[in-house]
Amino acid sequence: MTAAENVCYTLINVAMDSEPPTEISMKADLEKGDIKSKTEALKKVIIMILNGEKLPGLLMTIIRFVLPLQDHTIKKLLLVFWEIVPKTTPDGKLLQEMILVCDAYRKDLQHPNEFIRGSTLRFLCKLKESELLEPLMPAIRACLEHRHSYVRRNAVLAIYTIYRNFENLIPDAPELIHDFLVNEKDASCKRNAFMMLIHADQDRALDYLSTCIDQVHTFGDILQLVIVELIYKVCHANPSERARFIRCIYNLLQSSSPAVKYEAAGTLVTLSSAPTAIKAAAQCYIDLIIKESDNNVKLIVLDRLIELKEHPTHERVLQDLVMDILRVLSTPDLEVRKKTLQLALDLVSSRNVEELVIVLKKEVIKTNNVTEHEDTDKYRQLLVRTLHSCSVRFPDMAANVIPVLMEFLSDSNEAAAADVLEFVREAIQRFDNLRPLIIEKMLEVFHAIKTVKIYRGALWILGEYCNTKEDIQSVMTEVRRSLGEIPIVENEIKKEAGEVKSEEEVSVAPTQKLVTEMGTYATQSALSSSRPSKKDEDRPPLRGFMMDGDFFVAAALATTLTKVALRYVAIVQDKRKHNAFIAEAMLIMATILHLGKSSLPKKPITDDDVDRISLCLKVLSECSPLMNEIFNKECRKSLSHMLSVKLEEEKLSQKKESEKRSVTVQADDPISFMQLTAKNEMTSKEDQFQLSLLAAMGNTQRKEAANPLASKLNKVTQLTGFSDPVYAEAYVHVNQYDIVLDVLVVNQTSDTLQNCTLELATLGDLKLVEKPSPLTLAPHDFANIKANVKVASTENGIIFGNIVYDVSGAASDRNCVVLSDIHIDIMDYIQPASCTDAEFRQMWAEFEWENKVTVNTNIIDLNEYLQHILKSTNMKCLTPEKALSGFCGFMAANLYARSIFGEDALANVSIEKPIHLGPDAPVNGHIRIRAKSQGMALSLGDKINLSQKKSNV
Repeated sequence: MTAAENVCYTLINVAMDSEPPTEISMKADLEKGDIKSKTEALKKVIIMILNGEKLPGLLMTIIRFVLPLQDHTIKKLLLVFWEIVPKTTPDGKLLQEMILVCDAYRKDLQHPNEFIRGSTLRFLCKLKESELLEPLMPAIRACLEHRHSYVRRNAVLAIYTIYRNFENLIPDAPELIHDFLVNEKDASCKRNAFMMLIHADQDRALDYLSTCIDQVHTFGDILQLVIVELIYKVCHANPSERARFIRCIYNLLQSSSPAVKYEAAGTLVTLSSAPTAIKAAAQCYIDLIIKESDNNVKLIVLDRLIELKEHPTHERVLQDLVMDILRVLSTPDLEVRKKTLQLALDLVSSRNVEELVIVLKKEVIKTNNVTEHEDTDKYRQLLVRTLHSCSVRFPDMAANVIPVLMEFLSDSNEAAAADVLEFVREAIQRFDNLRPLIIEKMLEVFHAIKTVKIYRGALWILGEYCNTKEDIQSVMTEVRRSLGEIPIVENEIKKEAGEVKSEEEVSVAPTQKLVTEMGTYATQSALSSSRPSKKDEDRPPLRGFMMDGDFFVAAALATTLTKVALRYVAIVQDKRKHNAFIAEAMLIMATILHLGKSSLPKKPITDDDVDRISLCLKVLSECSPLMNEIFNKECRKSLSHMLSVKLEEEKLSQKKESEKRSVTVQADDPISFMQLTAKNEMTSKEDQFQLSLLAAMGNTQRKEAANPLASKLNKVTQLTGFSDPVYAEAYVHVNQYDIVLDVLVVNQTSDTLQNCTLELATLGDLKLVEKPSPLTLAPHDFANIKANVKVASTENGIIFGNIVYDVSGAASDRNCVVLSDIHIDIMDYIQPASCTDAEFRQMWAEFEWENKVTVNTNIIDLNEYLQHILKSTNMKCLTPEKALSGFCGFMAANLYARSIFGEDALANVSIEKPIHLGPDAPVNGHIRIRAKSQGMALSLGDKINLSQKKSNV
């Protein structure tokens, strides 16, 4: 076994820059020095042995001059020394000197100080030589009756490890420990003894548990945890025992320890699928989430609840607990709230949707009053989206929700207001009965809207859905109110002139001193300093937007006015009123055009906006039926079409989700009768404790066992040539946050290679955790060396290095074989994910790193190329299938993925099929990748470049 595979008990930090001491100086210190110098010398000896030095000459010195000392520090260091020092001769026989050591430890096991006894017993757990342990057995057994619990619990551990490794030394250990357990009072000793019985003699452990099953709730939490594990294992192996222990698990759900409650709930779910058991476990999880302050704990337990929901029979039980789950929203952490809302939304049904909406409305109103928390805006956005989804799924709820949400259109946070606007737009289109209510609310909050984007959306909704004469006139009134006095240009010029004349309007502020670039003081006039704020304050919102140069809103206003004017003409019969209304609309458009062309706004009007407003003027001057059709019907039709497609997509994804979750039973599946079989369906489940242990050790062999050829052999990298004196190849095993390199080193020469060392270095965001220890390789021998590399972010990394060695008996310098580079594939860290279009656009605008990759492929079909890119980059296509179906020679699609480190990666594929080059011409175009970090953008680009061409294998 290599050093990395040995179970390591002792880790000691070594200062790399210190000078290695000589054996002679250390021998002198150990023989003649005082306690302090002996301690320092012993530390140096331990470090040198850990670094691969043998130091056989010091063994007898330490036995003679250090072992008899009674100093506690030295005794502790000696335990470490005996643990790591080689105890056998090269041919495997025990060293004679160890008999002396053994005698010293027998004395320590009878030492009056409990610390020395206990630590000696701990050391004995690590000994692997039965000859050393045999003479110590009576002393170890005697320690079980020591007055101090520290000694007793370590004695139990020592007996357990000795029984496991050398059963012949203490064959009656289970009986001995069972008797000890019955009479023991200390919780830690009981826990260790019970733990031993579980693994050594399960029947005795069950006998003990049966005698005290009613007192389990009075035990300490460490013992309760072990009892939960035993019950789980027994019931897993023998399901007929479940009835005996399930009551005990129910009792443990009331334990005062959160760890016990968590384990008991998890065990209860695996032991019983009865609705009462599921409800009790879910209730326990919810209590844990609310009471535990650590956000990581909250997220882990929430994941367990989500896992419960995935089971179709459990989902019904959880639906009744939606209101309890919503109590978790009191947590300030956004991630916890996000998961909770998603879970509540998945569980909501027509029975409890009303209660859910009431709670969410209260939460929304609460966020209005709280401003100090940075995540409040994001939380409000989450709540709005959840309410939106509820209203879409349960239309009866929309009337309750809309009035509360409309208040947020005037919110300064644009993201939440934009979500509300999207919701209102969908509601007004889908629910005809709510239109009057929405229009009324919209007109109420219209003048208070602060952001231009929301203003534009609100204008569109009012223009599209105002059908009555009163509403149309209200819209016109609001528009006039929002524009101020017209014509705008004359009014603004008058204002400019008027501000200077009327001195009473100007508030005189104290003069300010400002420093110029040259370092001198410049005095600013009080008159000019107060004018802009006064002017901006008075300015109506729409005029304010246009004075800032935002004329896109003016183009939207022109369209709205055209729509309402055409509708007004259709509703009202009076010709004079027609003309007056149209004239007013045209006057507003003309004055906006005039303002845009003048020098008053910060930015002049764009040509596109001029064209749009001019077109609207022309439409109003002619009032043709065709234009009426286009403006008043076609726009709404396209919105309706978009919403129906979106709804269809949602239903499709929900259907896929439910199909994935539903348990299908094949026609020829065998039926298992519990009465006829000793083991039921529990056998098909894997042992949860075993799985969690494997996961903790980063050991995922189970997954790979399914297809060993695909996983292992594909990841073997050849590091040296076949003709090199040392051949090496590595298997790269990627875990979540680290990479384990399993390197096979083969000595291809007829010489013995000494100090054969694998020296590695890394490039990128990788870090070597430990330095592999040197080996000695016999002629034509081989060995495995393991090295751990830590990964910190998603970017391509390279591991490179060499193997250095000395040839036994040769006088030459060290030999060196350079290894090939190992490239770490970022695909192991990227997972497909989904986000909304709005989030995609927002991230696209925010991310600063872009990498543009030119398409260079031999694939001739657009769709096939897109699928190939998705497969090779692990990204998810956000563009719906409907939008990509059909063939027009062009294709554009948005892709999204997230790394396990929480980094986002966006890509936009823009490709075409050059038809003029014939049917066999390959696809061409570009892929633009955007990411927050440079490494991610570059790595994904490299990955796409490498895998663009399709192999013809």
